[in-house]
Amino acid sequence: MKLLHSGVDVATDAPYLPARADEVAWGLLPNAASRPVLRVPSGGAVRFDTISHEGLLVDQGSDPRAFFGAVGIAPDQILDDALALVDGGRRHQPDTAGPHVVTGPVAVSGARPGDVLEVEVLELDRRAPYGVISNRHGRGALPGEMPIAQRNLPFGATVPPVCLVAHAEGDAGVLPVGDGRAIRFPLRPFLGIMGVAAATDHPVHSVPPGRHGGNLDIRHLGVGARLYLPVQVPDALFYVGDPHFAQGDGEVALTAFEAPLRALLRLTVHADDAVSRTARALSAPWAGTDALHIVAGLDPDLGEAMREATRNAVAFLRERYALPAPVALAYLSAAGDFAVSQVVDQVMGVHCCIRRADLHGVDPTPPPFDDGFPPGDPLIVTTDAVLTHG
Repeated sequence: MKLLHSGVDVATDAPYLPARADEVAWGLLPNAASRPVLRVPSGGAVRFDTISHEGLLVDQGSDPRAFFGAVGIAPDQILDDALALVDGGRRHQPDTAGPHVVTGPVAVSGARPGDVLEVEVLELDRRAPYGVISNRHGRGALPGEMPIAQRNLPFGATVPPVCLVAHAEGDAGVLPVGDGRAIRFPLRPFLGIMGVAAATDHPVHSVPPGRHGGNLDIRHLGVGARLYLPVQVPDALFYVGDPHFAQGDGEVALTAFEAPLRALLRLTVHADDAVSRTARALSAPWAGTDALHIVAGLDPDLGEAMREATRNAVAFLRERYALPAPVALAYLSAAGDFAVSQVVDQVMGVHCCIRRADLHGVDPTPPPFDDGFPPGDPLIVTTDAVLTHG
Protein backbone atom coordinates (compact mmCIF):
# COMPACT_ATOMS: atom_id res chain seq x y z
CA MET A 1 0.00 0.00 0.00
CA LYS A 2 1.00 3.62 -0.44
CA LEU A 3 2.25 5.28 2.73
CA LEU A 4 0.08 8.18 3.88
CA HIS A 5 2.86 10.57 4.79
CA SER A 6 1.92 13.89 6.30
CA GLY A 7 -0.12 15.85 3.75
CA VAL A 8 -0.21 13.03 1.17
CA ASP A 9 -3.58 12.20 -0.44
CA VAL A 10 -5.52 14.33 2.03
CA ALA A 11 -9.12 14.88 0.95
CA THR A 12 -10.33 18.48 0.98
CA ASP A 13 -13.81 17.82 2.40
CA ALA A 14 -12.78 18.75 5.95
CA PRO A 15 -10.02 20.63 7.79
CA TYR A 16 -6.85 18.59 8.19
CA LEU A 17 -4.69 18.40 11.31
CA PRO A 18 -1.31 16.75 10.68
CA ALA A 19 0.79 15.29 13.48
CA ARG A 20 3.49 17.97 13.40
CA ALA A 21 6.51 17.33 15.60
CA ASP A 22 6.28 20.78 17.17
CA GLU A 23 2.57 20.48 17.96
CA VAL A 24 1.90 16.92 19.11
CA ALA A 25 2.15 16.03 22.79
CA TRP A 26 4.13 12.97 23.84
CA GLY A 27 2.75 11.16 26.83
CA LEU A 28 0.69 13.99 28.31
CA LEU A 29 -2.90 14.89 27.46
CA PRO A 30 -4.22 18.42 26.98
CA ASN A 31 -5.49 20.14 30.11
CA ALA A 32 -7.28 23.38 30.97
CA ALA A 33 -4.14 25.41 30.20
CA SER A 34 -3.54 23.90 26.75
CA ARG A 35 -3.65 26.00 23.62
CA PRO A 36 -5.67 24.63 20.69
CA VAL A 37 -4.04 24.14 17.29
CA LEU A 38 -7.36 24.21 15.40
CA ARG A 39 -10.83 25.63 16.02
CA VAL A 40 -14.03 24.27 14.48
CA PRO A 41 -17.76 24.91 14.97
CA SER A 42 -20.03 22.31 16.49
CA GLY A 43 -20.98 19.78 13.83
CA GLY A 44 -17.71 20.23 11.96
CA ALA A 45 -15.57 17.33 10.77
CA VAL A 46 -11.78 17.21 11.16
CA ARG A 47 -9.28 14.85 9.55
CA PHE A 48 -6.49 13.89 12.00
CA ASP A 49 -3.17 12.18 11.38
CA THR A 50 -2.01 9.98 14.22
CA ILE A 51 1.40 8.47 14.98
CA SER A 52 1.97 5.19 16.76
CA HIS A 53 4.54 5.43 19.56
CA GLU A 54 5.82 1.92 18.88
CA GLY A 55 9.37 1.94 17.52
CA LEU A 56 10.02 5.45 18.86
CA LEU A 57 10.38 4.84 22.59
CA VAL A 58 13.52 4.94 24.71
CA ASP A 59 13.49 1.24 25.52
CA GLN A 60 13.20 0.58 21.77
CA GLY A 61 16.28 2.68 21.06
CA SER A 62 14.58 5.97 20.05
CA ASP A 63 15.59 5.07 16.49
CA PRO A 64 12.74 3.86 14.27
CA ARG A 65 15.09 3.29 11.34
CA ALA A 66 17.08 0.74 13.33
CA PHE A 67 14.06 -0.73 15.13
CA PHE A 68 12.05 -1.41 11.98
CA GLY A 69 15.15 -2.03 9.87
CA ALA A 70 15.88 -5.07 12.05
CA VAL A 71 12.77 -6.73 10.60
CA GLY A 72 13.39 -5.65 7.02
CA ILE A 73 11.41 -2.40 6.85
CA ALA A 74 13.39 0.17 4.89
CA PRO A 75 13.73 3.79 6.05
CA ASP A 76 11.61 5.00 3.12
CA GLN A 77 8.77 2.85 4.46
CA ILE A 78 8.63 4.75 7.75
CA LEU A 79 6.23 7.69 8.05
CA ASP A 80 7.87 11.08 7.71
CA ASP A 81 6.14 12.57 10.77
CA ALA A 82 7.32 9.69 12.97
CA LEU A 83 10.89 10.30 11.80
CA ALA A 84 10.52 14.06 12.23
CA LEU A 85 9.51 13.55 15.84
CA VAL A 86 12.75 11.82 16.82
CA ASP A 87 14.99 13.55 14.25
CA GLY A 88 13.94 16.89 15.71
CA GLY A 89 15.30 15.93 19.09
CA ARG A 90 12.06 14.99 20.80
CA ARG A 91 12.56 12.14 23.27
CA HIS A 92 9.99 10.29 25.27
CA GLN A 93 10.26 10.90 29.03
CA PRO A 94 9.09 7.62 30.59
CA ASP A 95 9.59 8.80 34.17
CA THR A 96 6.94 11.52 33.85
CA ALA A 97 4.82 10.77 30.80
CA GLY A 98 2.97 7.99 29.05
CA PRO A 99 4.10 6.58 25.70
CA HIS A 100 1.36 7.95 23.45
CA VAL A 101 1.80 10.59 20.74
CA VAL A 102 -1.27 12.83 20.90
CA THR A 103 -2.63 15.02 18.06
CA GLY A 104 -4.55 18.16 19.02
CA PRO A 105 -6.18 19.73 20.83
CA VAL A 106 -9.05 21.03 18.72
CA ALA A 107 -11.31 23.71 20.17
CA VAL A 108 -14.99 23.16 19.44
CA SER A 109 -16.62 26.57 19.55
CA GLY A 110 -19.41 26.95 22.06
CA ALA A 111 -18.66 23.84 24.13
CA ARG A 112 -18.97 24.56 27.84
CA PRO A 113 -18.48 22.51 31.00
CA GLY A 114 -21.61 20.46 31.55
CA ASP A 115 -22.16 19.94 27.82
CA VAL A 116 -21.38 16.68 26.06
CA LEU A 117 -19.12 16.34 23.02
CA GLU A 118 -20.25 13.70 20.52
CA VAL A 119 -17.40 12.24 18.45
CA GLU A 120 -18.58 10.42 15.36
CA VAL A 121 -16.01 8.18 13.67
CA LEU A 122 -16.55 8.65 9.93
CA GLU A 123 -13.37 7.24 8.36
CA LEU A 124 -10.22 5.44 9.50
CA ASP A 125 -7.47 4.92 6.93
CA ARG A 126 -4.28 2.94 7.51
CA ARG A 127 -1.21 5.11 7.02
CA ALA A 128 1.29 2.23 6.84
CA PRO A 129 1.05 -1.54 6.24
CA TYR A 130 2.61 -2.64 9.51
CA GLY A 131 2.60 -2.05 13.24
CA VAL A 132 3.76 -3.48 16.56
CA ILE A 133 2.37 -5.71 19.31
CA SER A 134 4.51 -5.52 22.43
CA ASN A 135 4.79 -7.00 25.91
CA ARG A 136 7.27 -5.33 28.22
CA HIS A 137 7.66 -3.05 31.27
CA GLY A 138 6.50 -5.90 33.52
CA ARG A 139 2.88 -5.01 32.74
CA GLY A 140 -0.06 -6.57 30.95
CA ALA A 141 -2.29 -9.29 32.37
CA LEU A 142 0.66 -11.43 33.50
CA PRO A 143 3.18 -9.10 35.18
CA GLY A 144 6.19 -11.00 36.44
CA GLU A 145 5.38 -13.94 34.18
CA MET A 146 5.48 -12.57 30.62
CA PRO A 147 7.98 -11.08 30.16
CA ILE A 148 10.13 -11.63 33.25
CA ALA A 149 11.33 -8.32 34.68
CA GLN A 150 14.80 -7.97 36.19
CA ARG A 151 16.01 -5.49 38.78
CA ASN A 152 18.63 -2.77 38.36
CA LEU A 153 17.74 -2.07 34.74
CA PRO A 154 16.73 1.28 33.16
CA PHE A 155 13.12 2.37 33.60
CA GLY A 156 10.73 0.01 31.88
CA ALA A 157 13.41 -2.40 30.68
CA THR A 158 12.61 -6.11 30.73
CA VAL A 159 14.44 -9.21 29.61
CA PRO A 160 13.48 -10.10 27.02
CA PRO A 161 11.33 -7.27 25.71
CA VAL A 162 8.87 -8.71 23.22
CA CYS A 163 8.06 -6.34 20.34
CA LEU A 164 6.53 -8.21 17.41
CA VAL A 165 6.05 -6.45 14.09
CA ALA A 166 2.79 -7.46 12.42
CA HIS A 167 1.59 -6.60 8.93
CA ALA A 168 -1.74 -5.62 7.38
CA GLU A 169 -2.67 -7.50 4.24
CA GLY A 170 -6.07 -6.59 2.87
CA ASP A 171 -8.51 -6.91 5.76
CA ALA A 172 -6.26 -9.23 7.77
CA GLY A 173 -3.49 -8.78 10.28
CA VAL A 174 -0.57 -11.16 9.87
CA LEU A 175 1.55 -12.05 12.90
CA PRO A 176 4.65 -14.21 12.23
CA VAL A 177 5.03 -17.17 14.59
CA GLY A 178 8.78 -17.40 13.99
CA ASP A 179 9.11 -20.74 12.21
CA GLY A 180 7.74 -19.82 8.82
CA ARG A 181 4.16 -19.87 10.00
CA ALA A 182 1.89 -16.88 10.63
CA ILE A 183 -1.39 -16.15 12.39
CA ARG A 184 -4.05 -14.22 10.45
CA PHE A 185 -6.78 -12.28 12.22
CA PRO A 186 -9.37 -9.61 11.28
CA LEU A 187 -8.38 -5.95 11.25
CA ARG A 188 -10.67 -3.70 13.32
CA PRO A 189 -9.14 -0.19 13.30
CA PHE A 190 -9.99 2.27 16.05
CA LEU A 191 -8.43 5.08 18.07
CA GLY A 192 -7.44 4.01 21.58
CA ILE A 193 -7.34 7.64 22.71
CA MET A 194 -10.17 10.10 22.11
CA GLY A 195 -10.79 12.64 24.81
CA VAL A 196 -11.40 16.16 26.06
CA ALA A 197 -9.17 18.24 28.29
CA ALA A 198 -9.45 17.59 32.01
CA ALA A 199 -10.32 20.55 34.25
CA THR A 200 -6.87 20.87 35.78
CA ASP A 201 -3.69 22.84 35.19
CA HIS A 202 -1.59 19.87 36.31
CA PRO A 203 -0.03 17.42 33.81
CA VAL A 204 -2.40 14.65 32.72
CA HIS A 205 -0.65 11.32 32.08
CA SER A 206 -1.73 9.68 28.83
CA VAL A 207 -2.09 6.13 30.17
CA PRO A 208 -5.03 6.02 32.61
CA PRO A 209 -8.48 6.71 31.11
CA GLY A 210 -11.12 8.64 33.00
CA ARG A 211 -14.21 10.78 32.76
CA HIS A 212 -12.27 12.87 30.23
CA GLY A 213 -12.05 9.80 27.98
CA GLY A 214 -8.44 9.48 26.91
CA ASN A 215 -6.98 6.00 26.70
CA LEU A 216 -10.27 4.09 26.80
CA ASP A 217 -9.07 1.31 24.47
CA ILE A 218 -12.62 0.14 23.68
CA ARG A 219 -12.31 -1.85 20.47
CA HIS A 220 -15.88 -1.10 19.31
CA LEU A 221 -15.05 2.57 18.64
CA GLY A 222 -14.35 2.06 14.94
CA VAL A 223 -16.05 3.55 11.89
CA GLY A 224 -19.72 4.24 12.60
CA ALA A 225 -19.29 4.54 16.37
CA ARG A 226 -20.10 7.64 18.38
CA LEU A 227 -18.40 8.47 21.66
CA TYR A 228 -19.95 10.85 24.19
CA LEU A 229 -17.52 12.83 26.36
CA PRO A 230 -18.58 15.14 29.20
CA VAL A 231 -17.02 18.54 28.49
CA GLN A 232 -14.83 19.79 31.34
CA VAL A 233 -13.27 23.03 30.01
CA PRO A 234 -14.46 25.75 27.60
CA ASP A 235 -14.27 24.67 23.94
CA ALA A 236 -13.75 21.02 25.02
CA LEU A 237 -10.16 20.81 23.64
CA PHE A 238 -10.52 17.45 21.87
CA TYR A 239 -7.53 15.22 20.98
CA VAL A 240 -6.70 11.78 19.56
CA GLY A 241 -3.92 9.21 19.66
CA ASP A 242 -3.00 5.58 20.29
CA PRO A 243 -4.13 4.28 16.88
CA HIS A 244 -4.83 0.55 16.54
CA PHE A 245 -5.30 -1.75 13.58
CA ALA A 246 -6.87 -4.35 15.89
CA GLN A 247 -7.39 -5.25 19.53
CA GLY A 248 -9.14 -8.02 21.39
CA ASP A 249 -11.26 -7.40 24.46
CA GLY A 250 -8.78 -7.23 27.34
CA GLU A 251 -5.57 -6.14 25.53
CA VAL A 252 -3.72 -8.67 27.72
CA ALA A 253 -0.20 -7.79 26.57
CA LEU A 254 1.02 -4.24 27.12
CA THR A 255 -0.29 -3.21 23.69
CA ALA A 256 -2.48 -4.53 20.89
CA PHE A 257 -1.82 -4.11 17.13
CA GLU A 258 -0.57 -0.50 17.38
CA ALA A 259 -0.23 1.23 14.01
CA PRO A 260 -0.84 4.71 12.52
CA LEU A 261 -4.23 5.87 11.25
CA ARG A 262 -5.73 8.89 9.50
CA ALA A 263 -9.12 9.59 11.06
CA LEU A 264 -12.08 11.68 9.94
CA LEU A 265 -14.17 12.61 12.98
CA ARG A 266 -17.23 14.83 13.36
CA LEU A 267 -17.44 16.85 16.59
CA THR A 268 -20.85 17.95 17.82
CA VAL A 269 -21.73 19.71 21.07
CA HIS A 270 -24.89 18.73 22.94
CA ALA A 271 -26.14 21.18 25.56
CA ASP A 272 -29.71 19.92 26.07
CA ASP A 273 -30.88 18.81 29.48
CA ALA A 274 -31.41 15.16 28.53
CA VAL A 275 -27.87 14.44 27.42
CA SER A 276 -26.38 16.53 30.23
CA ARG A 277 -28.48 14.58 32.73
CA THR A 278 -27.20 11.30 31.29
CA ALA A 279 -23.62 12.52 31.57
CA ARG A 280 -24.15 13.47 35.22
CA ALA A 281 -25.64 10.05 35.95
CA LEU A 282 -22.59 8.16 34.64
CA SER A 283 -19.05 8.04 36.01
CA ALA A 284 -17.46 7.46 32.59
CA PRO A 285 -18.01 8.32 28.92
CA TRP A 286 -20.44 6.21 26.89
CA ALA A 287 -20.72 5.30 23.22
CA GLY A 288 -22.91 3.70 20.59
CA THR A 289 -22.97 1.97 17.25
CA ASP A 290 -25.90 1.24 14.97
CA ALA A 291 -26.43 -2.03 16.87
CA LEU A 292 -25.20 -1.31 20.41
CA HIS A 293 -25.21 1.05 23.33
CA ILE A 294 -21.79 0.84 25.03
CA VAL A 295 -21.44 1.89 28.67
CA ALA A 296 -18.06 1.84 30.42
CA GLY A 297 -16.80 1.37 33.95
CA LEU A 298 -13.34 2.51 35.03
CA ASP A 299 -11.34 1.81 38.19
CA PRO A 300 -7.81 0.71 39.19
CA ASP A 301 -9.42 -2.49 40.53
CA LEU A 302 -10.92 -4.73 37.84
CA GLY A 303 -13.70 -5.92 40.12
CA GLU A 304 -14.71 -2.36 40.92
CA ALA A 305 -14.54 -1.47 37.20
CA MET A 306 -17.07 -4.26 36.62
CA ARG A 307 -19.31 -2.88 39.34
CA GLU A 308 -18.98 0.64 37.90
CA ALA A 309 -19.93 -0.65 34.44
CA THR A 310 -23.00 -2.30 35.98
CA ARG A 311 -23.99 0.84 37.89
CA ASN A 312 -23.50 2.98 34.79
CA ALA A 313 -25.47 0.57 32.60
CA VAL A 314 -28.37 0.64 35.07
CA ALA A 315 -28.20 4.44 35.20
CA PHE A 316 -28.06 4.66 31.39
CA LEU A 317 -31.15 2.49 30.98
CA ARG A 318 -32.94 4.62 33.57
CA GLU A 319 -32.04 7.89 31.85
CA ARG A 320 -32.40 6.74 28.24
CA TYR A 321 -35.32 4.30 28.51
CA ALA A 322 -36.94 5.14 31.87
CA LEU A 323 -36.41 1.58 33.10
CA PRO A 324 -36.76 1.00 36.85
CA ALA A 325 -33.44 -0.06 38.37
CA PRO A 326 -34.55 -3.62 39.30
CA VAL A 327 -35.84 -4.18 35.75
CA ALA A 328 -32.63 -2.75 34.26
CA LEU A 329 -30.43 -4.99 36.39
CA ALA A 330 -32.51 -8.05 35.56
CA TYR A 331 -32.32 -7.25 31.84
CA LEU A 332 -28.54 -6.75 32.02
CA SER A 333 -28.13 -10.08 33.77
CA ALA A 334 -30.16 -11.81 31.07
CA ALA A 335 -28.89 -10.04 27.98
CA GLY A 336 -26.19 -7.42 28.66
CA ASP A 337 -22.71 -8.36 27.45
CA PHE A 338 -19.94 -7.22 29.81
CA ALA A 339 -16.36 -7.44 28.54
CA VAL A 340 -12.97 -6.29 29.77
CA SER A 341 -11.82 -3.36 27.61
CA GLN A 342 -8.21 -3.46 28.81
CA VAL A 343 -6.14 -4.45 31.86
CA VAL A 344 -2.94 -2.55 31.02
CA ASP A 345 -3.70 1.15 31.53
CA GLN A 346 -3.38 1.50 35.33
CA VAL A 347 -7.11 2.23 35.43
CA MET A 348 -8.89 -0.93 34.25
CA GLY A 349 -11.82 -0.80 31.87
CA VAL A 350 -14.99 -2.87 31.54
CA HIS A 351 -17.64 -2.08 28.94
CA CYS A 352 -21.24 -3.25 28.73
CA CYS A 353 -22.78 -3.80 25.29
CA ILE A 354 -26.57 -3.40 25.18
CA ARG A 355 -28.38 -4.38 21.99
CA ARG A 356 -30.54 -1.58 20.66
CA ALA A 357 -32.92 -4.11 19.10
CA ASP A 358 -33.80 -5.47 22.54
CA LEU A 359 -35.17 -2.09 23.57
CA HIS A 360 -37.39 -1.31 20.60
CA GLY A 361 -40.79 -0.42 21.92
CA VAL A 362 -39.66 0.85 25.32
CA ASP A 363 -38.40 4.25 24.19
CA PRO A 364 -39.97 7.05 26.23
CA THR A 365 -42.07 9.47 24.17
CA PRO A 366 -40.55 11.82 23.25
CA PRO A 367 -37.12 10.18 23.46
CA PRO A 368 -34.86 11.97 25.95
CA PHE A 369 -31.88 12.17 23.63
CA ASP A 370 -31.65 11.63 19.88
CA ASP A 371 -28.25 10.01 19.41
CA GLY A 372 -28.46 10.07 15.63
CA PHE A 373 -28.75 6.34 14.94
CA PRO A 374 -29.30 4.61 12.61
CA PRO A 375 -26.21 6.01 10.82
CA GLY A 376 -26.17 7.44 7.35
CA ASP A 377 -26.81 11.12 7.91
CA PRO A 378 -24.68 13.25 5.56
CA LEU A 379 -21.23 14.44 6.52
CA ILE A 380 -21.27 18.00 7.77
CA VAL A 381 -18.38 19.78 6.10
CA THR A 382 -17.26 23.17 7.30
CA THR A 383 -14.84 25.71 5.96
CA ASP A 384 -14.90 27.67 9.19
CA ALA A 385 -12.01 25.87 10.88
CA VAL A 386 -9.26 28.15 12.07
CA LEU A 387 -5.66 27.15 12.74
CA THR A 388 -4.81 28.88 15.98
CA HIS A 389 -1.05 28.65 15.64
CA GLY A 390 1.65 27.03 13.52
